[in-house]
Amino acid sequence: MREILRKLLAGELTEDEALSQLRTLQLDELGGRARLDLGRFLRRGIPEVVLAPGKSPAEAARLAVAMAERQGQGLISRMSDSHRSVLDQAAAAAEMNVVAYSESARVLRAGFHPEPLAGKVGLLTAGTSDVKVADEARMMIEGCGLEARLEADLGVAGLHRFVGPLASVLEWGADVVVVAAGMDGVLPGLVAGLIDVPVIGLPVSTGYGRGGAGEAALTTMLQSCSTGLVVVNIDNGVGAGAAAVLVASRAAHARGQSQGSQAAPTKTAS
Repeated sequence: MREILRKLLAGELTEDEALSQLRTLQLDELGGRARLDLGRFLRRGIPEVVLAPGKSPAEAARLAVAMAERQGQGLISRMSDSHRSVLDQAAAAAEMNVVAYSESARVLRAGFHPEPLAGKVGLLTAGTSDVKVADEARMMIEGCGLEARLEADLGVAGLHRFVGPLASVLEWGADVVVVAAGMDGVLPGLVAGLIDVPVIGLPVSTGYGRGGAGEAALTTMLQSCSTGLVVVNIDNGVGAGAAAVLVASRAAHARGQSQGSQAAPTKTAS
């Protein structure tokens, strides 16, 4: 977008030509099947993510590569082994870097890094089985230019384990904390009852029996006694990450405005 505006100001494009190119940035149709929302990051500060299930490996890779070509990075989640293999081949052919966040989450980069923002997001997981979903949230957060800090295996079965890492995340300056938990899903409510920053509960489909589908964790978080706990759907790391980005980026923006007003010289009457 900056390049288009630069060309417009330099007289290299007419207004109609610039408008046409800006519209192309917003929406791109691939093969009559997929419509990439390329303007989402410009509108909301949150990029579109390719969800691999339901798409062939070749189709998913093509979408991720197309996004990386047009806006510098392409995010993809929930990949199978076949998806990963084809994506790696497509990225190599396009000479793009691949950043791995978990077995199923990847970012393709075409010489691009998000503009750094001052927002910080803490990520806590109840168990190591929850890290995969938390990594999807981390992919979103870092893909938007914010800092993320992950502390894992802090579940309430050993309550003493989470006190130190939680304090560390708060001292680091987290603007919002995402807490991923399966089984009984108690940890997000516990954290939300102890700290004064927003907490996003991320239920995970780990556990035994009915609870293994994440339903027990979701229900526990939804009826938590800790007021203010916000909850996303089961295994929705992308959604938790997106919500955290919105909260942390607004907090960073507010801090910047506050610091700017404090630094401004005061006017005195002559």
